[in-house]
Formats: sequence, structure tokens, C-alpha cells
Amino acid sequence: MMNASVQALADAMDLGSLLQEIRDRHGEFDLLAHWKQGEFHHDVVLRVHRFAPLPAPVLVVSTNCNGGVKEVLCFGDVPERYALWHHRCPGVPEFSGELPSIAAQARTSHYFDPCELLAADARSELRPEFRERDVGGGWRPRCGQAGSPFDAEPGGARGSAKGETCS
Repeated sequence: MMNASVQALADAMDLGSLLQEIRDRHGEFDLLAHWKQGEFHHDVVLRVHRFAPLPAPVLVVSTNCNGGVKEVLCFGDVPERYALWHHRCPGVPEFSGELPSIAAQARTSHYFDPCELLAADARSELRPEFRERDVGGGWRPRCGQAGSPFDAEPGGARGSAKGETCS
């Protein structure tokens, strides 16, 4: 599963530098998805137009909350979000699905077991009254809580600070 081109992207170590490496080496790419799990994990899904010498065109770039690259996975097809998490943490009942074959994988010094972020006692920067458990684990801002920093302006739709709506 090791591929020198995937490792070179991961070695950029931060998302901005990795995206520039993709532009320099492969030209255009499409941002397909950005999935956040809890407060501290992001998966950025990209499709590279000219992907050779990468083994496949779809990249899942996993970062920490500061944009530090933890892992780069390469796929032929876009994986389903919770199938990816089922692969990472098969013991979590909220996650399921079949993951497409991983064509290549590279990890950096930022990598650690992502299942640690899902534990009931996982660390959080949100005070308990302003957070709720995310699907599968980890913490997300609690929407609609009186006095929450994530409430919308009076008269507006409630949502997070990034404009997401509460469900």
C-alpha cells in the first residue's frame, strides 16, 4: 500500500502545503467533501484530475484541527463517510459500510489512533453545557442552547458558528 507519490503529499505535513503540492504535481483537483468528526478530526476528500503517478484519483486527507496532515488515503472511488470510520473503528456501532479498496496509504508524525477521539471521556475544548456527542463519538457544539456561543443572531436560524443548521 506504500506509494512514493502519496507519501510525498503526506510529507507536506499541513493541508495548505499538501494542496499546493497537488497543484504543482497534478494540476487541477475537485474538493468533493469535508467531513468533520468531533472537534479534532477532519477528512478532506479530493479528486485529482491528472493523478499519475498516484495509483488512483481519489484522496482522503485526514487532518487535525490545525490542518496538520495525519494520513492520506488513495482510492479509486469516493468512500462513504461512515464506511471509512467503520474501517478505522470497527467496534463503534454507529459506523457501518463497505470501504472501497485502499490503493495507497501514508501516515505522518501527526497520526494517532482516531478511535481515541470517540471515547466518552475524549478531551474537548467545549464546556460540557455547550457540547453534545457526535454520531459515533467525539464532541460537537450543542446547537440552540441559550447562551451558547454557537447560537445564531436573534431572529435568524439557529446554527453553528459556521452556518450549519441544527438537527
